[in-house]
Amino acid sequence: MVNRLDAPLKVTGRADYGTDRNFPGMAHGYVVVSTIAHGEIAAMDVTAASSSPGVLGVYTPFEPLPLRTPTSSVAGKVWVPLQDKEVSYYGQPIGFVVAESFEQARDAAMRIEVSYHRRPARTSLDEGLTTAEDAPPAMDGSPPSLSVLADGVESIEDAFAGSPVVVDATYRTATQNHAPMEPHSAVALWDSDGLTVYSGNQGAHLQAAEVADALEADPSSVRAVNPFVGGAFGGKGVTSTPAFLAAAAARALGRPVKAALSREQVFTATAGRAATVQRIALGADRDGTLIALRHDSTCSTSADRSFVEPTSHGTSREWYATQNLAISQKIVPLNLPPTTFMRAPGEAPGSFALESAIDELAVALRMDPIELRLRNNSAAPPGKDLQWSSKHLDECFRTGARRFGWQHRPPGERSDGDWLVGQGTATAMFPALRFPATVGITLHADDRAEVATSGADPGTGLLTVLSLVGAESLDIPQELITPRLGDSALPPGGMSGGSTATASAGSAVVVAAAEVTDALLELAAAPGSPFEGMEVVYEAGRLLAGDRSMTFGELLRAVGRSSISATGSSTPGEELTKHSFSSFGAQFCEVRVHKWTREARVSRMTGVFDAGRIINEQTARSQLAGGMIWGVSAALHEGLEIEPDGRFANGDFAGYLLPVNADIPDVDVQFVEYPDTLQNTLGARGVGEIGIVGMAAAVANAVYNATGIRVRNIPIMLEDLLEQ
Repeated sequence: MVNRLDAPLKVTGRADYGTDRNFPGMAHGYVVVSTIAHGEIAAMDVTAASSSPGVLGVYTPFEPLPLRTPTSSVAGKVWVPLQDKEVSYYGQPIGFVVAESFEQARDAAMRIEVSYHRRPARTSLDEGLTTAEDAPPAMDGSPPSLSVLADGVESIEDAFAGSPVVVDATYRTATQNHAPMEPHSAVALWDSDGLTVYSGNQGAHLQAAEVADALEADPSSVRAVNPFVGGAFGGKGVTSTPAFLAAAAARALGRPVKAALSREQVFTATAGRAATVQRIALGADRDGTLIALRHDSTCSTSADRSFVEPTSHGTSREWYATQNLAISQKIVPLNLPPTTFMRAPGEAPGSFALESAIDELAVALRMDPIELRLRNNSAAPPGKDLQWSSKHLDECFRTGARRFGWQHRPPGERSDGDWLVGQGTATAMFPALRFPATVGITLHADDRAEVATSGADPGTGLLTVLSLVGAESLDIPQELITPRLGDSALPPGGMSGGSTATASAGSAVVVAAAEVTDALLELAAAPGSPFEGMEVVYEAGRLLAGDRSMTFGELLRAVGRSSISATGSSTPGEELTKHSFSSFGAQFCEVRVHKWTREARVSRMTGVFDAGRIINEQTARSQLAGGMIWGVSAALHEGLEIEPDGRFANGDFAGYLLPVNADIPDVDVQFVEYPDTLQNTLGARGVGEIGIVGMAAAVANAVYNATGIRVRNIPIMLEDLLEQ
């Protein structure tokens, strides 16, 4: 295990995040947001704001900054503020004030008077269910509804009619916000070379491209820098409102501009996770073999229908072997802040519904929930011929059951003083993906090597992974590697999202190492080299020929070179036509529910994961434990309360509940390690998101085991656990 390279900087406060940058003459911006959920801005009186002390500029849809909407983004639709007068949700950015100080900008912003032409607002998912629309095709092109039927079965209804045991229930999950510790923010600086934007994001070169497009600037003149990111989870995949506004205002004013969302604005001026309503029906034989599975899912989405939470396609389509399958995905457009990718999009809320339903089926069959899951373990996604490249879910459950002590689980209520104690389990799955990535490696004359890419490390440990994979690929000690990332001036490293960074950038490191080694050997064989005319090999950082041996640094010095560089790229290829790829896991949870207060507390958690090769056990364990904690948060704490007018009643850290130390026991994380070299040359699959998957269901299943009360909505509230 290797400690995170960035840990000392972060724990001592020496890591510079976006708004830690300060420049001479820097001004400060403050974002103005709407106070209605739907309508058109009729007028904005900025007279008082413009004349306030220190104010340098006031920008609105009536007097906007020169910006346009970027034409495309790999992370989804990019929204740019102040482009028109339409208001689609409460808390939408509608103005920007720049002043000499933050306090002056904030106070001036409060003096802007806004009048609206109000329109009726749709803010309730439940009220919109009757008019739900079919979702657009999924990211892989799949239609919103699809089915796989066994030979001789004419409909999914016939399959259920022929099932001896059927469970059918509806599950609900709440709207969530990414709630990163670092608010969305930016510092923008123009100089003779162009624009530099310092802003936390999930891919520096992607942000640079979006900002250049929005400003209609030469892409070569825009640089994005983000060596440290204070949490992202999908919420910083596209350029934020402060980054666009700061960049445009800095150009207009000829001064550096810093802008950051307030904590309350983070809940509305960014995108979050959709609420879902999911109906799942399971039909099985009396031995537990699944005969039919139907998953009809509906999610909220923004008024522009820009994102779909793929709950049915992301879980029921992939997880279990079943003879008959029918899934559908619908959307309800609402006048609420936009939705987007959030840690395990689709799988996190979808697994709550599916794994709760599997538990209900196990109860109906009087079968152990683990036995039921393993009995329906799939060799390939239903309806697909491509088998899983590597799957050891059965070993995850066996290992987890042994570590957790599942064999001692009582079939029903167990008491410990005033507490009811229950245990639950669930499957975890998340697709193993890769994005195109390029990495540059430079060998220096001091025998050190630099491994560089523009990708981001939003807490995932990628910086450390680059050093480890670089050291392994170059066959030199890890302490001789200097990893660099978070700068669009570096080779494009893809996005740190979708649990792809290690597999994507790591695979590119392997290619780059081979390229720079070939270049080094070519240099060694060149005229004037100490190895001229000799057959040279590279081994452990040294060049060897006969009885002659030199480090690569010694060779570079001998031929008068300070360095030698090469880049390597990796992209998904024909392996996608040969196998299906996923990571797998087994979640276990013990919950205590107080007999009288109905307070629910998690007392033990165990997760065992099959994620291919683990590059650094310490950072991987941290990522998985963090995901499991987020699953507990979704189950017992986290959810936005939406008032009829579209305002978030708890859109701050006082009302939006998140677990603290007292809520979380020790988290037991274990791996079953089988390198998956069919997926990538490293054999590593992602771990960043699978940790959250299934944990909310494991909590709810444990609550049922403790109390006999089946709660089909999260977060689980005290009133849900009152005697029924």
